[in-house]
Amino acid sequence: MENGEIPENANEHCPGPQSDSAGKSESCEGCPNQQICATAPKGPDPDLVAIAERMATVKHKILILSGKGGVGKSTFSAQLSFALAAMDFQVGLLDIDICGPSIPKMLGLEGQEIHQSNLGWSPVYVESNLGVMSIGFMLPDPDDAVIWRGPRKNALIKQFLKDVDWGELDFLIVDAPPGTSDEHISIVQDLGAASIDGAIIVTTPQQVSLIDVRKEVSFCKKVGVQVLGVVENMSGLRQPMLAASKFLRMTEAGEEKDVTEWVREYVKEKAPELLDIIALNEVFDNSGGGATRMCSEMGVPFLGKVPLDPELCKAAEEGRSCFVDQKSGTSAPALQKIIETLMENQGISRMLVDNDA
Repeated sequence: MENGEIPENANEHCPGPQSDSAGKSESCEGCPNQQICATAPKGPDPDLVAIAERMATVKHKILILSGKGGVGKSTFSAQLSFALAAMDFQVGLLDIDICGPSIPKMLGLEGQEIHQSNLGWSPVYVESNLGVMSIGFMLPDPDDAVIWRGPRKNALIKQFLKDVDWGELDFLIVDAPPGTSDEHISIVQDLGAASIDGAIIVTTPQQVSLIDVRKEVSFCKKVGVQVLGVVENMSGLRQPMLAASKFLRMTEAGEEKDVTEWVREYVKEKAPELLDIIALNEVFDNSGGGATRMCSEMGVPFLGKVPLDPELCKAAEEGRSCFVDQKSGTSAPALQKIIETLMENQGISRMLVDNDA
């Protein structure tokens, strides 16, 4: 347990050898290190000093959180990073989703490896001003499962913060796993002395997702992390009605017959004004008011809605920005507006001022 590191054989939710509750908390019961931790001298964790020194060159740190998995949090993290880099900011994207690292694929970096220099681990770069770090770069096989207890996850997160040579950054975007567990506590504690700007929480409209998002907001309030805003993702399926849709007709035998071309030709001839109509389908139940109502009730900013856009899904699958072409015609403008709102909100508008100084 050198330098106050959490041993690999520690119990889950280990408070850490340097904690005042080390060896005394409920999570310490039955741990083979309990007696050592309880009697060991306590003091400041030297790793936190190293983290603070490393983070001194990073101006702004933003956590991307979600209460539930599958809401598009990593997609938002990736596209936010692409957008900020396109504004000529120096951007780092840190993936601390240890068991489900999807960021390498969403940034088009699958198969890349981490390199080490005398300054520490070097991020993998998409562009000269967009670097990425993830455990996904460290797995011998992308299909390998990461079966780790909390202490080992926490140790890797600390190592990412302490040993990665980001250089001068305007923004460090941290893509966290769903929930409010070990990784979240670790990142907040480790970055405590380095000043976190706040968290953006991603959700979908239905109540089953918002229930968990409320817990995420409560977590942020309890640990002193400002909620910069909530993004409602997958807010209705929006796509060009004719260009992106496939039309079927059921035959008397119960079989499906593709009549897509017939429908398109018919509309072109009979009602051409419908060709540029956008079809909207509410995929998720938003009868409870969605994220807008939840934000009002909990007193946190609402940043906006991103529609469920198949082209955005393709951009994530292909590891590219949705802003560089006109394909993501419904989601890209929505994301751009959210980013502009983020910049204009109280406490965030100073970022542009600081960067120009």
